[in-house]
Amino acid sequence: MKLGRKTGLQGEAGPSGLEPAHEGGGKLSMSTRRGEKRGYLDGQMLIAMPTMGDERFSRSLIYMCAHSSEGAMGIIVNHPAAHVSFPDLLVQLEVVGASELIQLPPHAGDVKVLKGGPVETGRGFVLHSADFFIENSTLPIDNGICLTATLDILKAIAHGEGPQSAVLALGYAGWAPGQLENEITENGWLNCDADAELIFGADVEGKYAQAMRKLGVDLGKLSSEAGHA
Repeated sequence: MKLGRKTGLQGEAGPSGLEPAHEGGGKLSMSTRRGEKRGYLDGQMLIAMPTMGDERFSRSLIYMCAHSSEGAMGIIVNHPAAHVSFPDLLVQLEVVGASELIQLPPHAGDVKVLKGGPVETGRGFVLHSADFFIENSTLPIDNGICLTATLDILKAIAHGEGPQSAVLALGYAGWAPGQLENEITENGWLNCDADAELIFGADVEGKYAQAMRKLGVDLGKLSSEAGHA
């Protein structure tokens, strides 16, 4: 897994020039995200319809980090990564030594590791609360949620100096210009307001039903003909 060793979301240090999820699309640059007007779905939760045909996004709940005319980028927050824990990754990335695991603050062990999406699955992205910020590295998104993709945040968490809430995602979901809008029009997705429990909640696999309940949707009655909420 890669996280940038340099500060700043530049080049391989973070999500700048992100590749779209499907071949043939242009690149989505998040370097322009700071200066752009907030996109329609920035900071929203994207909820896959139960009839979603793409297995990669089946019953997915995605926190949208960027959405503009250049495309869209988000992090799946309800698919746990199999057979890997946050302390394990700290050792793999040489943030701490194996002998130091016993010294990790209790909060570090609570950080969930997620399958963030099918693009660049070897790269790590940390969604976290806004009580932690690294100049030129942390990207504020909306309502106290931020994204950081450098090793500095992992080091801070390992030393008890990180954010109050955080999840580490491997990979991300990306859409080429206009692609997400088309999928929404075709009833592929619903959306709702984000909240801390949907992003950071301990019941990772229960988040999908929780988001549907937030919309007042009964999963048993929902069909592919349902309109966009």
